[in-house]
Amino acid sequence: MRAIWKGAVSFGLVNVPVKLYSATESHDVSFRQVHAKDGGRIKYQRVCSVDGEEVAYADIAKGYETEDGEMVILSDDDLAELPLTSSREIAVEKFVPTDQIDPMLFEKSYYLEPEKAGAKPYALLRQALLDADRMAVVTVALRQRTSVAVLRVRDDVIVMQTMMWPDEIRKPDFNIDGGEVKDSEVKMANMLVETLAGDFVPDDFEDDYAEAVEALVKAKIEGGEVKRTATSTKSSGEVVDLLAALQRSVDAAKTARGEDDAPAEKKPAAKKTPAKKAAAKKAPAKKTAAKKTTTKKTAAKKAS
Repeated sequence: MRAIWKGAVSFGLVNVPVKLYSATESHDVSFRQVHAKDGGRIKYQRVCSVDGEEVAYADIAKGYETEDGEMVILSDDDLAELPLTSSREIAVEKFVPTDQIDPMLFEKSYYLEPEKAGAKPYALLRQALLDADRMAVVTVALRQRTSVAVLRVRDDVIVMQTMMWPDEIRKPDFNIDGGEVKDSEVKMANMLVETLAGDFVPDDFEDDYAEAVEALVKAKIEGGEVKRTATSTKSSGEVVDLLAALQRSVDAAKTARGEDDAPAEKKPAAKKTPAKKAAAKKAPAKKTAAKKTTTKKTAAKKAS
């Protein structure tokens, strides 16, 4: 893993220099929109909804849409005046009981690795969190914005989980009227819960959709159901050219050593030479053949 942020956890007068790593990654299956006829990728143009003209990337600005549908254009100078921070501190604000924080607030998880100088205070903070059965509520600046997060321990590693702001949690706008619930129904429901009770083991669950997509794609490739687009043809050609270049290099090396066992179809093409020189090269070959014939006749005489 590669560290995406460096800073220090501070609680009281103790500073723990740490590195931040993303603790999760998405394995969701993604598809590309392509032309069904030839497999070409679909391109999208940046078109203005007012005049219908294509807009260059340099002419695109940030806009804030109001509730009335009005658009407020924000320039780079406007954005530069916003309260941004580049602090490298994870400041512990308080230690709270674990059950007081709604899991719905959790957003993204990160691993905290201590620097060499912070190994001991890191272990101290980790043990304190375990003994108290609490999480540390912290403030941290990520991507120049201050966020609220918590620190907790998972498998002897301190994990930081960023949190959503309270006003980002939507409230349900519907009511549930299930009618009167009978005691016999509640009893039966409780029996079902007890029947299915158990411990949560993440490995018991698999992403069968992703596996099915991979199997489907593999079967289509093996069956030759692949669209050769211009991009894929170019990429394939580069590989073939590389292999051919390597083969020519091997053949040239064998020729330089006097080896002549390379396959005829893979030998490098002979350079074009004038007709006179080509004829001159063929003459020694005839002489060599004549010598071999003379040698055979001499051997025949001796035998007789």
